[in-house]
Amino acid sequence: MALSLVADFELGKDVLPWLRAQRAASEARGAGSGGADVLENDYESLRVLNIERNGNIIYTYKDDKGNVVFGLYDCQTRQNELLYAFEKDLEVFSCSVNSERTLLAASLIQSTKEGKRNELQPGSKCLTLLVEIHPVNNVKVLKAVDSYIWVQFLYPHVESHPLPENHLLLISEEKYIEKFRVHVAQEDGNRVVIKNSGHLPRDRIAEDFVWAQWDMSEQRLYYIDLKKSKSILKCIQFYADESYNLMFEVPLDISLSNSGFKLVNFGCDYHQDREKLSKHLSLCVFTNHTGSLCVCYSPKCAAWEQITYSVFYIHKGHSKTFTTSLKNVDSHMTKGITFLNLGNNEMIDMLPHSPLQSLSGSLVLDCCSGKLYRAMLSQSSLLRLLQNTRLDCEKMATLHCALSCGQGAQFLEGQWRQRADLNTNRVLSDFLKIIQWISENVSACHSFDLIQEFIIASSYWSVYSEISNVDKLLPHSSVLTWNTEIPGITLVTEDTALPLMKVHSFKGYWEKLNSNLEYVKYAKPHFHYNNSVVRREWQNLISEEKTGKRRSTAYVRNILDNAIKVISNLEARNLEPRLTPLLQEEDSHQRLLMGLMVSELKDHFLRHLQGVEKKKIEQMVLDYISKLLDLICHILEASWRKHNLHSWVLHFNSRGSAAEFAVFHIMTRILEATNSLFLPLPPGFHTLHTILGVHCLPLHNLLHCIDSGVLLLTETAVTRLMKDLDNTEKNEKLKFSIIVRLPPLIGQKICRLWDHPMSSNIISRNHVMRLLQNYKKQPRNSMIDKSSFSLEFLPLNYFIEILTDIESTNQALYPVERHDNVDAEFVEEAALKHTTMLLGL
Repeated sequence: MALSLVADFELGKDVLPWLRAQRAASEARGAGSGGADVLENDYESLRVLNIERNGNIIYTYKDDKGNVVFGLYDCQTRQNELLYAFEKDLEVFSCSVNSERTLLAASLIQSTKEGKRNELQPGSKCLTLLVEIHPVNNVKVLKAVDSYIWVQFLYPHVESHPLPENHLLLISEEKYIEKFRVHVAQEDGNRVVIKNSGHLPRDRIAEDFVWAQWDMSEQRLYYIDLKKSKSILKCIQFYADESYNLMFEVPLDISLSNSGFKLVNFGCDYHQDREKLSKHLSLCVFTNHTGSLCVCYSPKCAAWEQITYSVFYIHKGHSKTFTTSLKNVDSHMTKGITFLNLGNNEMIDMLPHSPLQSLSGSLVLDCCSGKLYRAMLSQSSLLRLLQNTRLDCEKMATLHCALSCGQGAQFLEGQWRQRADLNTNRVLSDFLKIIQWISENVSACHSFDLIQEFIIASSYWSVYSEISNVDKLLPHSSVLTWNTEIPGITLVTEDTALPLMKVHSFKGYWEKLNSNLEYVKYAKPHFHYNNSVVRREWQNLISEEKTGKRRSTAYVRNILDNAIKVISNLEARNLEPRLTPLLQEEDSHQRLLMGLMVSELKDHFLRHLQGVEKKKIEQMVLDYISKLLDLICHILEASWRKHNLHSWVLHFNSRGSAAEFAVFHIMTRILEATNSLFLPLPPGFHTLHTILGVHCLPLHNLLHCIDSGVLLLTETAVTRLMKDLDNTEKNEKLKFSIIVRLPPLIGQKICRLWDHPMSSNIISRNHVMRLLQNYKKQPRNSMIDKSSFSLEFLPLNYFIEILTDIESTNQALYPVERHDNVDAEFVEEAALKHTTMLLGL
């Protein structure tokens, strides 16, 4: 199971021992049983009521006299505090405390115990109170009605000083929501009292709704009302200054007309029938900082043979409806659907069977046990799933889950390596295990290239939190569309209506949401970055290099400077020495590709990231490309480490082993993956690949790989080959086969390193070709001065005379031009040696 929960808070561990200590202290003082007296058999009355925005947990219990006691657990200090005791035998239905802990709002109902008299006002089922608790003082009745009332204080972000006005939401079972404004003042020192408690101003902010959800973290109220049998989702945003706005409304294609009344995240509701709740619809709204807005919905279901649920991607204008069979699932797992907001760390592998309540910030509350969990995906469990699953669709889903909850390549950066805490090291270890698994299973998937998917997805998730609208600017997958059927699941995708925004000025989350909606509304062109422009420009530059014609030096220097910045950025993030000899040579072709990608990606971001500083964009580009290269290095290093290769591998005068062939294979797969995406490789990659190819492949296979572009000959690799190998017949054949496949400019340089008649012949041929390419025959004397030649071989003598004449002319016209001491005399000597060899003399 990849989903795990760990308890952040437990009533039995975090509250009950404190209550027992309070009782013991009270008895030691001779006070007998007091308000804090909790006996063993009273533990059942201890339960969580609410969790406020700051994480503080409000709970209640009954003492031995039946009095209702309210307590608070501070999640920061891990301390408990007694708030208030209500000396009547009633049941607490809902409770909330303001941020300063000076006011407590509570709704109470008649105790369910038989024979109890009615403690409430005549004719009322629910009593809603507002209590001054700093210190305990006046109690004001807000409501005494025959319907349930939920209460919730607003929590502004202002923490520097207490606000003179508190705002309290009252949510009625009669389908209306009111906001009370409570003015407070300090009297007699620190005593806080309610001003004008006889008349508290109130606003009715919603009516006739059938469903509502409170987002405690973002202080947003979502609710659905029915208009002409249509479900209309609306949202109210509350601000730090206590003002509020209706932000949007959007129709949802769901049926709520017969669903009754349901609230989400307004404290713990212990009064709903759990069996009925399991057959009730599930509906939750989820958002995140990137401007996404999703509604997860599952309709009522009489039988649980299969489940259907929908996800409305409001910010993208479409929905996906999934149907899956549950025939092989245990009965205790089919009590209902809970939508959870997941986080990104590992926890114990255990889920409770009781109904769960999903809260903001990946929190999950089990009201039955009084435990507050943090829901996360387990990296180690995902790794096991990745290793054991057979379906490509499951491998891809698992890989993306692992990378998204780990934020991809962040775990490879230096600052993570330096942290010593065990949890971080464990997560880093799990991420490196994923890389190890990929390096060992590059052919495990048939529907997609595993290396491509890992590189693209990891790079995407590594910058996900840094770039707004990243899903529109960068690809998150190497697969554009998934057309393969997923066994046991049917999927229907439909277009949905876009929200009607009710305000015209946006900040923060709302600005990003509006940007997402504008993108969908106006059907802008496909924004995803691709390297097609880089491919064309790079090919042009390489072609110019081969012909000796290169555009302005400043342009090329700027591109190479970009590459230097990428490599510096990459090396700064990796403080540990690398196992493989990468990033240690020039490799101008890869540096050109790297620099061009920097230029193009920077232009791409500048076009579409409005309002972001140019300097920040440049750094994001460097980070993204650095992470691409770093991932490639780590895949290769994982294989290098597994096969225990050493530095002697870098010499040509050794034989290939099974370990070297395995590394050569993974490098070939990396090359295939990056070639189709046209991604740069770390400088030194092609040199190492060629060295291993020479070690592991027979000559005809080696030459085939070179001719087909699988192996790219670099100047560094060929230079090392010429120096490392002696001139045996086998090596001569290899060297000559390599030299004739080199580009002319590199070939001329390499030939001068090989002291051999073959290389002299090649140098001579190149020299003659260069001299004669613009030669125009001139009239000359028919008689040749034989005295100037050591041999009487007239064709050669005549040819050398022509070359000498051209050299003399060129020297007179271009006195500074030299050709590495190659002249007609050198050509003559090479020609004679070559003829002698051919004749076998």
